[in-house]
Amino acid sequence: MFECAGCGTVLTAPVSEVALPIHLADTHWERLHPLLLEAGSYAVDPEPFGPPWRAVVEDEAEEWFAPFGTLSDGPSDTVLLAPGDVRGTRLILERAGGYCMGIDGSDGPNLACLGCDLPVGTRMDDCGCWQVVRLDPRAVVRLPGPPERPVADWAELLATDALWHRLSEYRDIPAGVALAQAVAAAAGQPVEAAPGPVAELLGRALGAIFPAGGGARRLDLAGPGFGEPAADLLLVPVHPQTGEPWQPRTGAVLVPMDAALWAELAFPPHRTRLPAVGGLPAGVERDDPLPLHPQFMFEPSRKAFWSTLARTPAAKEPWLRALYDRRW
Repeated sequence: MFECAGCGTVLTAPVSEVALPIHLADTHWERLHPLLLEAGSYAVDPEPFGPPWRAVVEDEAEEWFAPFGTLSDGPSDTVLLAPGDVRGTRLILERAGGYCMGIDGSDGPNLACLGCDLPVGTRMDDCGCWQVVRLDPRAVVRLPGPPERPVADWAELLATDALWHRLSEYRDIPAGVALAQAVAAAAGQPVEAAPGPVAELLGRALGAIFPAGGGARRLDLAGPGFGEPAADLLLVPVHPQTGEPWQPRTGAVLVPMDAALWAELAFPPHRTRLPAVGGLPAGVERDDPLPLHPQFMFEPSRKAFWSTLARTPAAKEPWLRALYDRRW
């Protein structure tokens, strides 16, 4: 739980810490988003958030692949929660501005403590924003609370369907993050996706990023209950509670990946939840229409790709500079 640092008012229900959701790397514009975190959980964002804002100079933008305009110079380590877990606050109406469907936090902290009326956090629920509350780490104190949820092992996560994610329709965002991690892990070498689900997810993007030719490093899937194929780079799931990647026994380079998207590739429901033998009973005809084809071909999020690459140790390497200049 968290309380106001000014007066001690309790601001949240009991919550347990989880890894920072990978979907924070991007959003879908002009669309109302669901909750970023499930009720009863919180995460800490190490990136600066909110005002004051600072201008991005040209040299900085070119060096770090940052957009021109402004970047946040606000506090780091804000505490992210589901809005329903917040208690003892009121909305600061004069800071409740937004784009069109809600509030976006651009006016600064918009939640005040009911006990002392000091600003303690920011609620966001506008279109193009994940629904979330961010508590200012300078204004809150974490309280000892009930025991946090025990950390589940991989066998339990797979057995309980805990990896099937409610945000699966936003799979382009974790795909863009995984693509950036694969490119960074290859250290400037071309990467080719192994045939199958990895190629379906990332094959087109990798083909666009790297020129055709030999010497490519092979990218494949590995993880709990799935196995460890022979490959140079292995896409492995990141534990949703601890943020630690699954560790294989081989010496391949790890490429951490959102566990929910990994589970979708490793154990896709449309391939694994059908009868292995047999078919419809005699005389029974299927009258359900076939699934519609997507209107557009899938593409990993480019914003998530570049923002992730800019935060890797490889960000200043010459090969990444050349890749950025090609503007995938």
